[in-house]
Amino acid sequence: MFKIRYIAVLWVVSLLGCATSPPPSREDDAVAAAQAAVAAMEGGNRAPPQGGTSGRAASPAKAGKGKEPAWVSTPDAVYDKNSFVTAVGYGADRNQAEKDALGKLVAVFGQSVQADVKTITSYSEAVSSKAVKVSENTEVQNVIKTFAEMDALIGAEIEDVWFDSKNTYYAVAVLEKAKASKLYTDRIRSNEQIIHDLIAMSLEEKQSLDGFSRYQLAATIADVNRVYANVLTIVGSTAGIGPEDLKKGNSYRLEAMNITKSIPIEVRVNADRFNRIKDAFASALTKQGFRSGGTASRYVLQVRVDFSPVELPNQQNKFTRYAIEAHLIDTSDASVLLPFNINGREGHLSLSEAENRAIGAAEKQINDTYGTVLSNYLATLLPNTK
Repeated sequence: MFKIRYIAVLWVVSLLGCATSPPPSREDDAVAAAQAAVAAMEGGNRAPPQGGTSGRAASPAKAGKGKEPAWVSTPDAVYDKNSFVTAVGYGADRNQAEKDALGKLVAVFGQSVQADVKTITSYSEAVSSKAVKVSENTEVQNVIKTFAEMDALIGAEIEDVWFDSKNTYYAVAVLEKAKASKLYTDRIRSNEQIIHDLIAMSLEEKQSLDGFSRYQLAATIADVNRVYANVLTIVGSTAGIGPEDLKKGNSYRLEAMNITKSIPIEVRVNADRFNRIKDAFASALTKQGFRSGGTASRYVLQVRVDFSPVELPNQQNKFTRYAIEAHLIDTSDASVLLPFNINGREGHLSLSEAENRAIGAAEKQINDTYGTVLSNYLATLLPNTK
């Protein structure tokens, strides 16, 4: 199987609103973890730009000492807007002020840098399962994990904190444009290489569920890249990479759906009266884009059907119980890809009609649920990198 190359991909996640009041406080250790991870990735905190008085680990001014720094009311007076993006936050304590500042810094970039929760989840699962290989550097891995849960920008730092000697802390969050440009450019280029490696396969490999999953993952990574490219646009240095230069995730999703049309799935059912159960499964497969039928397919839906009479005391009606087990099997290695089970009971004055009703109920249950189960499975399917 293919090998996916080195990557250290970081997330830009859901935005915090740019509210006038401080946001709700989060757990302090989550913030500390994010700070430590960023510092480790970048080799420690950078020295503050001219006019700054502290790094991220600095202690706030003590109550009653120090006059208000210029950045509290006019951050551009301290941090040149041609080189930095800044935001000032405040709160009842230091942590709240820092979180508010970081949230407002993200909000400066607007909706263009918001990553969909589904995209975050898909990529996080890919990293966790090693379907996408990340740097073996544990500090980089910590950054990935931390920023999957934080509202922050890669490279953003708290440069200074000040207490007004009364009841309010102020913090200034700073993103150095040159550093951000390099970080996001590196991430995009690494991701583009991964996409290239994902879809580099033979026609036989492509026309399989593994080929389908590769294109699905490529689509997720492409979505992330466009978010990164939007950040580059806002910091003013795209390094020749703009959102319009990158392929959209939906292009890869469309190809993934085209792949399903080339995959036949044979449906085998035992004890199937008039092929009603087989037809129900075949219909569900067709709705998901697959071809059903054939006798030499790599993928087989093996279905076992059991109808049995049920004796119930003090009942005039006759009852039939149905139990159906279906397993989607990859015959290349005999692995079960997706198990599916349903059961129920139907009654009538005659046993034959009770059986007929049981078949109808099973058909309906298959029609109502199997397509959704299969769709959910396909949405979370990851490439086999073994």
